[in-house]
Amino acid sequence: MIYTVTFNPSLDYVVAVDGFQLGKTNRTVEEQMLPGGKGINVSTVLGNLRIENVALGFTAGFVGQEIERMLQAQGLGCDFIHLTEGCSRINIKLKDFDGTEINAMGPDIGKEALEAMKEKLSGLGKDDMLVLAGSIPATMPDSVYHDIMALLSPKGVDFVVDATKELLLNVLEYRPFLIKPNHHELGEIFKTEIRTREEVIPYAAKLQEKGARNVLVSMGGEGAVLLDEEGGCHMLPAPEGKLINAVGAGDSMVAGFIAGWKEERDYEHAFRMGVAAGSASAFSRLLATETEIRELYNRLG
Repeated sequence: MIYTVTFNPSLDYVVAVDGFQLGKTNRTVEEQMLPGGKGINVSTVLGNLRIENVALGFTAGFVGQEIERMLQAQGLGCDFIHLTEGCSRINIKLKDFDGTEINAMGPDIGKEALEAMKEKLSGLGKDDMLVLAGSIPATMPDSVYHDIMALLSPKGVDFVVDATKELLLNVLEYRPFLIKPNHHELGEIFKTEIRTREEVIPYAAKLQEKGARNVLVSMGGEGAVLLDEEGGCHMLPAPEGKLINAVGAGDSMVAGFIAGWKEERDYEHAFRMGVAAGSASAFSRLLATETEIRELYNRLG
């Protein structure tokens, strides 16, 4: 089974406003309310591709209840830990203002709740995959990804990690199956600027030397690069299409890669599915459907 963890899920209130003005009353002309968080996005696209998975995380208050209700309405499996205090967050995203958004803090996650999550995860075994994606709330220890992987690594669980800087570097010793930095994050790690697909290769290789089995690097309009554990190097330019919404594109790439790997156990196919899923979501108002992903896959060069 595939499990995703979203430590701080949200309801994303996505609005369009004509002629937004500071200090004035502004009225929406379009709005959406969607369950959000990187792990939840991965779960959603996996579900769209008919790959069974379970979304884990923490929810609180009436917002947390709505997040769960919406996921269940989509047919997704979820098993959240319910916090007794606080409220899950609502994030406001302005569609027409170059990614402008206001992200809330979310509830405090105490030691007892974190231990309950570790207890839940301790049941995973060698046939399971765990996706750890995104930043962690300020109330949680910086070592949480490391601690979870230390707990589960002896059980043979495969890990997928989509995180930045130290949160990512601290877990490489546990040989994650897949990591997915973007080229900006990869450049930050090595204090350099990466502009081309070819420039990705030596730095992705350094992450493999540190323990990562497969390194998938997304590059927005420049495409993507995969260095696989069998020594293969895969590169694709970004497919042609109109960028509509980049939110969740990286999470979709992770989901597409996992789905492709589960389908054929072939890294070239997994890579292409990742690129297709990430791009299809970027070209859509919502996270990509299976039809959108398969159609784009067939158009890849």
